[in-house]
This record gives sequence, C-alpha cells and structure tokens, in this order.
Amino acid sequence: MTGSTIKDTREEWEVRGTATPFRGKKTSVRTDDVVMPDGSVVTRDYQVHPGSVAVVALDGEGRVLVIKQYRHPVRERLWEIPAGLLDVPGENPLHAAQRELYEEAHVKAEDWRVLTDVYTTPGGCDEAVRIFLARNLSEAEGARFEVEDEEADMELARVPVADLVRGVLAGELHNNCLVVGVLSLLAAERGDGFDALRPAEAPWPARPFEA
Repeated sequence: MTGSTIKDTREEWEVRGTATPFRGKKTSVRTDDVVMPDGSVVTRDYQVHPGSVAVVALDGEGRVLVIKQYRHPVRERLWEIPAGLLDVPGENPLHAAQRELYEEAHVKAEDWRVLTDVYTTPGGCDEAVRIFLARNLSEAEGARFEVEDEEADMELARVPVADLVRGVLAGELHNNCLVVGVLSLLAAERGDGFDALRPAEAPWPARPFEA
C-alpha cells in the first residue's frame, strides 16, 4: 500500500438500540448497542460533539500565534492555537475559524488553507476538528471581543515554529490541535509547500457544510 492509496473509509455497523443518558450545554453522552462482525452485541458509550475548528496563524517572521489558557479537566495551563466549536449545525468551518482568530487574538488573515482534518479521540468521542493555516496576518479592525471565564485570563504570544516543534517532541506541549497543527505545518513546508494545501472551503465529510 502506498501513500496515494492509504485512506480512511466510511463504514457504519448496525445499531440495535441507542440512548442519551446525559445532555450538556454543548455535548452529550450516547450509549449504542452495536452489532459486531461475529453477530454479538456490545455497548459503546461515547461523547457526541458538534465539531471544532483550529487555526495555525503563521506570521511573516515564521512565528505561530499561540494562546496560554487554563484547562480545568487536566488542571494545567496549556499553550494552544486559536480554536473553538462549530456553533450551529452546518456552519461553514472557515467562517468559524475566522471568528475564533478574531475573538481570541484580534487578528485577521488574508490567506486561508486547510492544513489537516482530524478526529481527536475516535474511540470515545465523535469530535472532528478542521485545522486551518492562516497567513498574511494583520490586526483586526474595531474593538476587541470581550472574552470571559477562562478566556479572560489568556496569554498571547508569537513563537517560532522550530521552538514549538522542540516543545512538542520534548513532551512539554500537549494540546492536540497545537501538536497536530504544528507538525502538519512543518510537513507541508518541507513537502509540496503551503500553496499545495487544500483550499479553505474544501469538502469536509465529517461535518458537511455549504460553501
């Protein structure tokens, strides 16, 4: 199997029963009774997630815009790239990414590409994330977006790509979107180049939308 032929494929096994034991403001927990290939039925619990977008914002000096934010489930302040939920079903992910870059960093970008698409934890959650590359950065017009809660305590920085790569490989940076985004950025730069990346509104089967 070569790199041009290896790819994930869509498949859906029979579900005999389903329930939603928990519903939160943004996500829920679903329990499915799934038929296995041998005919047995097993129970699978997983988080149902609306999907997310994230942005590797690369400036003209080869630095990536990152944000340090408290994450309560892991009790750590993590360096991350701008990211956020798809607020409504079918939302254009590019528009969501542009919104997050503005709200979290007060930055806009002229050039957008799809860097990569990932499932964060497919064994227990259906969250899909589209990670964009944003270039030709400038400060956004108007007043800054008023953030709240954990976001009110965010720290912003612009860090050279090489420093982020070193932090990832040293086990010092842990946010999944940052890790995947930065390493994908490096691979794209050393491969066919940024202009060979998919266009910003490329189809996304995991979260279909209208361009």
